[in-house]
Amino acid sequence: MTDPEETAFLDFMATERSASPLTLGNYRDALAAYRNWRGDRFTTWREAEADDFRDYLFALMKQGLKRATIRLRFAALRSFYKYLVLRAGLGRSPVAEVQLPKPERSLPVVLTISQIDELLGMPLKLKVDSKSPPWLPLRDVAILELFYSCGLRISELLSLDVKDVDFIGDTVKVMGKGSKERIVPVGGPAINAIQRYRQEAVITSGPLFLSKRRTRITQQAVDQLLKKYLKHSGIPFNISPHKLRHSFATHLLDAGADLRSVQALLGHASLSTTQIYTHVTKERLKQAYDDAHPRA
Repeated sequence: MTDPEETAFLDFMATERSASPLTLGNYRDALAAYRNWRGDRFTTWREAEADDFRDYLFALMKQGLKRATIRLRFAALRSFYKYLVLRAGLGRSPVAEVQLPKPERSLPVVLTISQIDELLGMPLKLKVDSKSPPWLPLRDVAILELFYSCGLRISELLSLDVKDVDFIGDTVKVMGKGSKERIVPVGGPAINAIQRYRQEAVITSGPLFLSKRRTRITQQAVDQLLKKYLKHSGIPFNISPHKLRHSFATHLLDAGADLRSVQALLGHASLSTTQIYTHVTKERLKQAYDDAHPRA
């Protein structure tokens, strides 16, 4: 059973902080994971001590969880206790005293331009299931083109309505994290793909991307279509919408775009979040040098 203070915290995050459903789900899962780990030893959140959370940290590390996963769980716990201190009269946060492992420095996986071309062309090369609507491949092309053209998050793409796309100005209005709105340019191939899909599917208003049943498409459906096209391609690793976002950012920087512009396009609140793509670009330059220079 959910603790009343957990419920109040999640309501606060949803209403006052405009947290996304995905973020709320992560917070809920993180709080439940700690309570489940404590089991019968759990009484109330207010009675927990720093040593309890140190023990929890060590337990997670013994399980072999990635540092990013551990830090994500503790970020939720810290936000919860910060809420209890500021809004519910708790004296101090026991989680604040716990020192976490430093984040791993891993560079994003980026598709090459030829791999992008192969992926974007895949939906129209495969045979369409007779039970599926004939416009389905055009929808998939439009989704993939828009992901790569704009570097959208999966949540941003799923929430798009027809009215959010400006077909005259070639832009799309995106609702990002924290309900922050931004206008992103859309390339010609993506605009054309969306127009063709809309015409074939006869979509004039409401959700932009539809399921077979003509309801708003889900994240699970997008994940499935990416897996399907990966299976028939020569791309040697898994594809996620975020890999297309990584590729979008890296290819822009490779072509000379400035970091601030890429930050604005991605909707990053902090420039430091965007800077990881400069490391990717440097690695690609080093690889090109090693491959091409006679005295590398």
